[in-house]
Amino acid sequence: MAPHSHFFAALSILLSLLACSANAQLTPTFYDRSCPKLQTIVRNAMVQTIKKEARMGASILRLFFHDCFVNGCDGSILLDDIGTTFVGEKNAAPNKNSARGFEVIDTIKTNVEASCNNTVSCADILALATRDGINLLGGPTWQVPLGRRDARTASQRKANTEIPSPSSDLSTLISMFSAKGLSARDLTVLSGGHTIGQAECQFFRSRVNNETNIDAAFAASRKTNCPASGGGDTNLAPLETLTPTKFENNYYRDLVARKGLLHSDQVLFNGGSQDALVKSYAANNAAFFRDFAAAMVKMSKISPLTGTNGEIRKNCRVVN
Repeated sequence: MAPHSHFFAALSILLSLLACSANAQLTPTFYDRSCPKLQTIVRNAMVQTIKKEARMGASILRLFFHDCFVNGCDGSILLDDIGTTFVGEKNAAPNKNSARGFEVIDTIKTNVEASCNNTVSCADILALATRDGINLLGGPTWQVPLGRRDARTASQRKANTEIPSPSSDLSTLISMFSAKGLSARDLTVLSGGHTIGQAECQFFRSRVNNETNIDAAFAASRKTNCPASGGGDTNLAPLETLTPTKFENNYYRDLVARKGLLHSDQVLFNGGSQDALVKSYAANNAAFFRDFAAAMVKMSKISPLTGTNGEIRKNCRVVN
């Protein structure tokens, strides 16, 4: 090969490497050298968190979901409002007075900073804490792709319009998930995250008081804590009737029995396109776990900030 051919070959390889660096892909090994104790630190904190309050596993999962659906998984949901100078997502309708778990992420961030400062993003901490919370409640585990950086901005407007509502119909849910690169199958398996956690009366009042595709005894029991009128907006009920602090496939059994708490749950099993998949997950916990883990990895890759985009926040609640 002529000398100039060697030069152009080397230049081509260098440009390829630079392109890969600029479009850095997330990888589970991202912090193996820069913060080798990261996963242990997060896991230990989540063990203590779940021991104190099992529901927090569901709360962290919800934080992650609401983060990823607004400009990607970039930690923007963690940012506090600062007077009129910075408006975050915490006071958007889907989050106000219901999003919780911020203190858990703060604690983990403090612990991580003590081990390797200015290295690990809040977005990655949230992704790891979500995985560990689910696993500690009996759910699957998976390798979390890492290397996200933190957003310097947030969007209350997008939080209000791009996070699916508990009153959404199936066609709306499929469309909103599709807009994020997620399939109808992803929608149905990720909704299985509602096998843990609780919901406020304001999100299921219409379902238990007005809808007909609902088990009568189940509706009556929920009405006692969520009347058609007269307050009680923040009264809680478990999203799944059988084992609401254990992650498994009973959520789908509830749907088949017409005991979905939210309208957006029951539409997955109501004579539509997802009925067969709901039945299959109700009968096969292993299939649910396998598909849930894969869908969580897929969701975690929505529009991450990588390379020199964004920042590594020192405090998850404010930009540097």
